[in-house]
Amino acid sequence: MLYQVISDFYEKKSLIITTNLEFSKWNGIFYDEKLTNAIIDRMVHHSHLLVFNGPSFRIEHSLMKTN
Repeated sequence: MLYQVISDFYEKKSLIITTNLEFSKWNGIFYDEKLTNAIIDRMVHHSHLLVFNGPSFRIEHSLMKTN
């Protein structure tokens, strides 16, 4: 279904996707290398990728963190 949304938006509308996984690990989610490549290809064409490095604010302030 994500592929369909991205295909429908491709070159027509704006789309924002956030993830903490780098693209090289997406095949582990979609389990289909061709589908994964098609999704990434459409997402990065005409795109601006913002990469934030550093500690996660949410994890750092999570109630589940261990001391």
